Amino acid sequence: MTSEITLFVNPTAGRGRGARAAQPAASALRAAGFSVRTVLGEDPADALARARAAVEAGTGALIAVGGDGMAALALRAVAGTRTPLGLVAVGTGNDFARALGLPVREPAAAGRMIADALKCGRLRDIDLGRVGDRWFGTVLASGFDSRVNDRGNRMRWPTGRLKYDLAMIGELAGFRPVPYRIRLDDDEVLEVEATLVAVGNGSSYGGGMRICPGADLTDGLFDVTVVGDCSRATLLRVFPRVYRGTHVGHPKVTVLRAARVEIAAEGITGYADGEPLGPLPLSARCVRGGVRVVGP
Repeated sequence: MTSEITLFVNPTAGRGRGARAAQPAASALRAAGFSVRTVLGEDPADALARARAAVEAGTGALIAVGGDGMAALALRAVAGTRTPLGLVAVGTGNDFARALGLPVREPAAAGRMIADALKCGRLRDIDLGRVGDRWFGTVLASGFDSRVNDRGNRMRWPTGRLKYDLAMIGELAGFRPVPYRIRLDDDEVLEVEATLVAVGNGSSYGGGMRICPGADLTDGLFDVTVVGDCSRATLLRVFPRVYRGTHVGHPKVTVLRAARVEIAAEGITGYADGEPLGPLPLSARCVRGGVRVVGP
């Protein structure tokens, strides 16, 4: 492996933590003997083009510095290649880094771990989700949780996780279960009234909410968590259990597994890795070994 690697930096991640994290991460990598080039970009499209150019030029690894959104952008550059992806997680959610067992909001420690893993060859292939030309590492969210994302994205204050807690309270006031059509692999279509449907390649979203607690990044399958027609009172009782992953034992919650999932519902936007994909219907497939990652 070449000793030249690329830092792919989102300077605005985590209220500026991305810019501050790049230096200690780069210092740790250089101290281990790597030559480090930094890619910023004028906007997401320019940044992605620069990251893809680095991959095509043979960089030894692409190290994304930021949150889950930056990781999702980096996946678009490395998915389907043999270029390893490392994460210096300093965003708000950092769920992909958690799934990989990497340090969160510790850029120097993440840099040292990545450097050691690259030198020792600790690389592994994991699955990815794919919707059209978009890749995701964690969860495709739809329903109540994606509407919380919609509302949170419109809010200017507060920032961080508190914003989404307040957005959830706001959505509770008017949300009702909606009719879903779900097809798993080549099975018949399931028609259900659901509060949300989450398609998990990884186990968590939203900064540690373990919506698909049994998801395995290497089994070639999605875990599909369907929360049924909950009342507001039931949802208030069930949703806090998501942080521990114990919600799956509730009678209103069903977990299914499949390599391909099609979901349709009126008026619902799908989000993957916290980024909007577009309105349902959406079709996702699990791509076994879709990306090579640097791990602990």
